[in-house]
Amino acid sequence: MFVPFLIMLRECLEAALIVSLIASYLKRTQRTQWFPAMWAGVVIAGALCLALGIFINETTGEFPQKQQELFEGIVALVAVVILTTMVFWMRKVARNIKGELEQAVDQALTKSGGGGFALVMMVFLAVAREGLESVFFLLAAFTQDVGYAPPAGAVPGLVTAVVSGMLLYWSGIRLNLAYFFRWTSVFILFVAAGLAAGAIRAFHEAGIWNYFQNVAFDLSNVLSTHSLFGTLLEGMLGYQEAPGVSEVAVYFLYLIPFLLLFFTPTRPTSSAAVR
Repeated sequence: MFVPFLIMLRECLEAALIVSLIASYLKRTQRTQWFPAMWAGVVIAGALCLALGIFINETTGEFPQKQQELFEGIVALVAVVILTTMVFWMRKVARNIKGELEQAVDQALTKSGGGGFALVMMVFLAVAREGLESVFFLLAAFTQDVGYAPPAGAVPGLVTAVVSGMLLYWSGIRLNLAYFFRWTSVFILFVAAGLAAGAIRAFHEAGIWNYFQNVAFDLSNVLSTHSLFGTLLEGMLGYQEAPGVSEVAVYFLYLIPFLLLFFTPTRPTSSAAVR
């Protein structure tokens, strides 16, 4: 429940931050007549992501067991790629996202004869990117937990992000977004490592990966997944009490390099930081 909450909060907060920055810039430059075009992009992107998520979730339930496991593995891998891309994209642009957005808005509105459409497409693409990332992560979460925990966590995360975006726009509250994105990114890398290990497990159950399936260790007597803490670790980080060698290998082969890369200092850019 906590992981869907955190992912939805982070993804939707990114989208809310983008929309609030665009809205603030339009208001500051006295171009509020373009608000309908901005909101059209938001609504279209949201509706498309919702429809895609519902369609995939409804149609895959009819797959035979092995095909279902294969689909779950593929979705988990897609989620890993998307989460990793999201983490490093935000790490790169967090310092100058405000300036880049304002420049993009100016370019969209100065296009001859198509300012409104260009702004709609700009907002649509920005929000759709965050929405599609959320869709694939939630699909991966739903395939691992068919109960009410994923939606029960995702909905409050969405609501919290929307309210935060409104506060950012209306009251000018300054949040330490750099700190928030930095440490949630570290947590998300652990989540992605668990998804990668889960993908290997799903591929084994689908019959397409049968290598290194010996049990690496057995902690069932120490930290069972039936215990409260074990259940929390399983839901948040993909913990397994008796994982196979290939699962453990994939977990650390993903986690260690990306953690090291994430904490490697980036070269300073000439772009101005977000104020």
